[in-house]
Amino acid sequence: MKLYLAGPMTGYAELNFPMFHAEAARLRALGFDIVNPAEINAGTNAEWLVCMRADIKQLLDCDGIALLPRWNESRGASIEHNLARDLGLRVFQARRLMGIAGDFPVISQDAVIELLDVETA
Repeated sequence: MKLYLAGPMTGYAELNFPMFHAEAARLRALGFDIVNPAEINAGTNAEWLVCMRADIKQLLDCDGIALLPRWNESRGASIEHNLARDLGLRVFQARRLMGIAGDFPVISQDAVIELLDVETA
């Protein structure tokens, strides 16, 4: 399963690249094919729009999106999330992904409980 990693960059030290690289490494070790925007735009001086154009092109080729903490506080990650959702791609909180079985992600038990709570509310 190919996932695009989305999260906040602007306003963070080193554009939050250490967090992106660490989570990409963790998810790759679990068997996911990860598209990491910190690898697409390796330099920290590129203009925001230039980066978003490159990132969105990569997102379109993914099966889903994995969201880093505080993604919803980021303009860019919110755009990426909304686009993925509107296109019908799978949307996950990255920290909830525990592995992959065939084409299916394995999520943590507390994520399942959260899903059940949402459905019964």
